[in-house]
Amino acid sequence: MHIAIAGNIGSGKTTLTKMLATRYGWTPKFEPVDYNPYLADFYEDMERWSFNLQIYFLNRRFRDVIEISKSKDVIIQDRTIYEDARIFAPNLHAMGLMSSRDFENYSDLFELMMSLVKAPDLLIYIRSSIPNLISQIQKRGRDYEKSIRIDYITGLNERYENWIKDYKGNLLIIDADRYKFGNKPEDFEAVTDMIEARMFGLFPGDEK
Repeated sequence: MHIAIAGNIGSGKTTLTKMLATRYGWTPKFEPVDYNPYLADFYEDMERWSFNLQIYFLNRRFRDVIEISKSKDVIIQDRTIYEDARIFAPNLHAMGLMSSRDFENYSDLFELMMSLVKAPDLLIYIRSSIPNLISQIQKRGRDYEKSIRIDYITGLNERYENWIKDYKGNLLIIDADRYKFGNKPEDFEAVTDMIEARMFGLFPGDEK
């Protein structure tokens, strides 16, 4: 079983991944942030490092998806392979921070990978406003995120909304402005109720 969490930078993906893994005993797959060799350089010079960063993420997440497909556990994944190609790379290209040559090369590689993998059994999208995202990014205080441009975050949010409205798989949308699941136990309970309702029937023989 593959459950994936999608959402913009600062939306709470990692927090929710950890909480759900603990709650249900699921195996978490986290986004490679702390050990990413390109991320700090990227935020200092996006144009120079955009292609390198996106290839790194694509490679790591493709490996994760292949491992998930072979696992008999319930895996909960922090960010999906789709977001790299449908959100981040097109946003960088549109902003002039990734050349057309690099973007086309990247897109061709992504389409090849997609021919070999399937969609998650459940996609949880954490929707958040720009002020909420900025607040959360500031609270976690990562040095390399201090230089993130607001227009970059805004462009990502717009692309997330455009992508999610056309998503064809099993989808649950969580409003992060309304449900403060990381700080309020009652909000986390509301989120888990929604997840369990959506997952009913995904587990054969589950009586819950």
